[in-house]
Amino acid sequence: MTDSPTPYRVLARKYRPQVFDDLIGQEAMVRTLANAFATGRIAQAYMLTGLRGIGKTTTARLIARALNYPAGPAMDMPELTAQCEAILESRHMDVIEMDAASNTGVDNMREIIDSVRYAPVQARYKVYIIDEVHMLSKSAFNALLKTLEEPPPHVKFIFATTEIRKVPVTILSRCQRFDLRRMDATTLVGHYGKIAKLENVEAEDEALRLIARAAEGSVRDGLSLLDQAIAYGDGKVKTADVMVMLGLMDRGQVIDLFEAVMAGDAPCALAEADKQYQAGGEPVTILNDLADFVHWVTRLKVVPQSAAADGARTEDEKTRGADFAKRLSMPHVTRVWQMLLKGISETALAAQPMQAAEMVIIRLAHAANLPSGDELLKQVQSDRASAPRAAPPANAPQAPMAEARVTAQIRPQSNEAQVPPTVMRGPSDFADIVALAAEKRDIKFKHDLERYVRPISVADGRIELAMEPGADATLSNELSRKLEQWTGKRWIVAVSKAGGEATIAQQKRDAKDTKFKWAHEQPDVQAILKAFPGAKVEDVKDLDILDITEETETDEESR
Repeated sequence: MTDSPTPYRVLARKYRPQVFDDLIGQEAMVRTLANAFATGRIAQAYMLTGLRGIGKTTTARLIARALNYPAGPAMDMPELTAQCEAILESRHMDVIEMDAASNTGVDNMREIIDSVRYAPVQARYKVYIIDEVHMLSKSAFNALLKTLEEPPPHVKFIFATTEIRKVPVTILSRCQRFDLRRMDATTLVGHYGKIAKLENVEAEDEALRLIARAAEGSVRDGLSLLDQAIAYGDGKVKTADVMVMLGLMDRGQVIDLFEAVMAGDAPCALAEADKQYQAGGEPVTILNDLADFVHWVTRLKVVPQSAAADGARTEDEKTRGADFAKRLSMPHVTRVWQMLLKGISETALAAQPMQAAEMVIIRLAHAANLPSGDELLKQVQSDRASAPRAAPPANAPQAPMAEARVTAQIRPQSNEAQVPPTVMRGPSDFADIVALAAEKRDIKFKHDLERYVRPISVADGRIELAMEPGADATLSNELSRKLEQWTGKRWIVAVSKAGGEATIAQQKRDAKDTKFKWAHEQPDVQAILKAFPGAKVEDVKDLDILDITEETETDEESR
């Protein structure tokens, strides 16, 4: 009889770390554990957190092995004993692993609590490894609390989770926490290249970079992709094969599309997008790749040294990206980024995704030729620097100043002591009354005064007003009562059936309409609206008042 072939082991299991030196990128955690073991300060429970595939379960088994190493608890474990091998392969009777995702109830936790009283059979410590601990129910957590706080000396707990925020604080406070950090692309590329050599597999550097980028910091995810790439390429890991396998486009084509878009060449940009689509690229993927390069160029503008540090980027991306970063302004790239974010969501929901993607690209190319808002404003102001500015209507710029004066006049007194209010000078007009209601934080009453009251006259101790349809019948009595409470003197409120000024709310609307009308008539604004079809004025501010404020602040600073 011939021997049966050895079953194939996936790379993620075959190259799982067996000692702490094999862990990559977790130096801070290893150092902390080493110091704790060296001084005998071994915690009763550990909490390991991090994204999927980063090595939480593997680290938990390494800690269990270190606790039960035959020579004594130690981080240095040169000999792989039978007991060590059993722990690493999850078949040791004193190292109990439990998946909290499928054992969420309090009954499952009670089984653990009942078993902790018994001493380990073979090992030094009985170790409980609970994966995805955040999936436990509230009652299960409560049942665990007391045992976790005062476990028997022969028991250790090791928890692992990808959702640390879902773990109760009462549990976290009883554990020593380690955050396993996300692997950077450079580290992953080196790790995957090393494994490829051990497997006698030819792997192109660019292919490994694509795998590392797709892994998004997860060691296990990347190893699974490397396994798949080896099978796809029949023992060779080639860039073209990995791109087809992952549904990616050639980075050079992505950069060509970006260049056409930023040049405002819509026909060329559409041709580049169609080339990627015919090669198998999904419309959303095409836009996502474009957005990724926009983000890369923006990073190069802000942090130029990142080009040399990012091992996941190709030389083409580094050199051409740096060139774009020098030539393009920040408003241009950020505008493209915002438009792409909106366009990607539109394309994902469209019945014809490629048509939607093409419309996004056309919009991007059209916007590339338009100056940014700041650039256009500077251009218009430069052209009209010598022209006098038209004066705004008298009531438009004065409204904010009048409001500021009212607020200053009726600043509320302290409410700390509950004593009868002292008599103070009453409000001189209805705007003062509305402002007083705002100062007293009586928002509903202020809203009713603004919306339903047409003021006629305000004298010392007497108010005459008319009401809008829909006003509460008790509003006048409520006004009299509140004014007496706020000012310390009695007020008579007389209600007329007709007459009166417009309500405060209507006055605000009229003032706003006047300011917007004046703003639209300004030549600078008209030039900007003409340059940006479809643009509209969102808000109007009084520049004279802003200038006065800035000058005052500058004078105070100089003094």
